[in-house]
Amino acid sequence: MELKVSCLAERPEMLRDVVGMANSWPEFLLHDPVGNAHYGRIASELPEYVLFAEDERGRVVAHAYSVPFALADEEGDELPARGWDEVLARAFSDRRRGTPPDTVSAISIVVAPHAQGGGLSARMLSAMRDNARARGFDEVVAPVRPSAKHLEPATPMREYAFRERSDGLPHDPWLRVHVRAGGRIEAVAPASMTVAASLEEWRDWTGLPFDTEGLVEVPGALVPVHCEPGRGYAVYVEPNVWVRHSV
Repeated sequence: MELKVSCLAERPEMLRDVVGMANSWPEFLLHDPVGNAHYGRIASELPEYVLFAEDERGRVVAHAYSVPFALADEEGDELPARGWDEVLARAFSDRRRGTPPDTVSAISIVVAPHAQGGGLSARMLSAMRDNARARGFDEVVAPVRPSAKHLEPATPMREYAFRERSDGLPHDPWLRVHVRAGGRIEAVAPASMTVAASLEEWRDWTGLPFDTEGLVEVPGALVPVHCEPGRGYAVYVEPNVWVRHSV
């Protein structure tokens, strides 16, 4: 597949195609309130941090979103436990306050369903790193959502994230892409994204009954969802894995 990777700031006419590209996210992930408040702002307010790939017919087949934010403070540059949610909120808070960013965080790399399996995610990660370097940054951090963790929802993320194959590379395919690109697995973000909703909403999103108290395994979820039928709600707290890339 012949591909062309561009920056949305240089091709603003592609905004609709980039934003409208098909994806394969589980439905419940689209209901994180922090993501709903800020994710859509990236393409319109920070288009220089949005990259996209077109195939030979000009169709958008992948995109990569990132945000600049201020990581270093008086306590150093420890990566936040609230991962994806906190980076998104902090990036736009810094922007509002005029705080200069010192780091770029990956937010998402999405490949259209029909184009998956061809190495596009690795190419978009490389383009994201190059874009950060070109804009004067020397580091990209990423709250990574391991691509095969949903197959082991009961396994603690700390155990899963640092599991290696016999060749020393990560067991997880998406973490393996990051490490092959030069990334270093640093820590687990234990509460990277939180989705709290009524049982009716969870039933609508998943097709599951959500009528038993305790942990419910949901297709696509990295850990079980905590269900409270007596109180009428269920909560999903997703852990991610922090990876640091020097660029």
